[in-house]
Amino acid sequence: MILSIAIPLYNEENYILSVLKKIEAVKFPEFLISVEVIIVDDCSKDNSNSIVKKYIENYSGNINYRLLKHDVNKGKGAAVKTAFSSATGNTYLVQDADSELSPDDIPSMLIAMHELNIDFINGSRYMSGVIRPLYSFGRYAGNRFFSILTSLLINVKISDMACGYKLIRKSLYEKIELKENRFGFEAELIIKAIKIKKNNIAEVPVRYFSRNSNEGKKLKNFDAVKILFKIIKYAFFYKVKKINN
Repeated sequence: MILSIAIPLYNEENYILSVLKKIEAVKFPEFLISVEVIIVDDCSKDNSNSIVKKYIENYSGNINYRLLKHDVNKGKGAAVKTAFSSATGNTYLVQDADSELSPDDIPSMLIAMHELNIDFINGSRYMSGVIRPLYSFGRYAGNRFFSILTSLLINVKISDMACGYKLIRKSLYEKIELKENRFGFEAELIIKAIKIKKNNIAEVPVRYFSRNSNEGKKLKNFDAVKILFKIIKYAFFYKVKKINN
C-alpha cells in the first residue's frame, strides 16, 4: 500500500506545522510501503504558504512532501481534488490542517482497510473506543442529524457522515468523480462510495479536538444548510451502476 495524504490548507499558520510533525511521528503499519503528503494552499491570506514552503525545504525525513497552490479560493473539496489529481499512491486519505483530528488515528484506519479488504474507511467522532474532549452540543446535534438522515436515505448505518477523516482506495475514488468544491464534498464522497458498492465501507473511532470560530473554525451555520442540500441531492438523484457484492 502506498498512501497519499491530501491536506487542504487555508489560513492555518498556527496549526499546520503541528499537523505535519504529528504525521511524521506516526508509526505506520509495516504493510505501508511509502507515504506522500500533498498540501494544497487554497489561496491563504496569512503566512501558511511561506511557513509550509520553508518547512518542506528544510525537511530531510522519509515523507515525500509537495506543496501546491490555488490562485483563488476554491474550497476544501476543490483542494482535495487538486491533491489527488497529482497523487502517486494507491490509497488516499483526507487530513485536515487544523489539528481537530489526530494523525495518531491514521494507523487504525489503515489496518481496518487492510484487514477487512475494503475500499473505504470513514472516521467517526461518535463511536466508543477513544477518549475525546466534550464540545458544543449544537454542533454535535447537527452532525448527528446529518448522519441519521444520510443513513435513512441510503439504508446504510453511518455514525459520522461529516467527519473529515476519509480513507479511500484510488480505484474507488476514480469511479466517484467528485463534483463538490466546498464542504459538501464529504457527503458526496461517502454517499457515492456506498451507492457504487455497499458492504464496502467501515467506520473507525477517531479523536476530535473541536475549535470555535475565534480559533479559526471555518464551518459556518449556513454551510450546514448547504450540506443538507448535498445529502438530498446525492441520495436521491445520483445514479450509478453498482458493482456486484
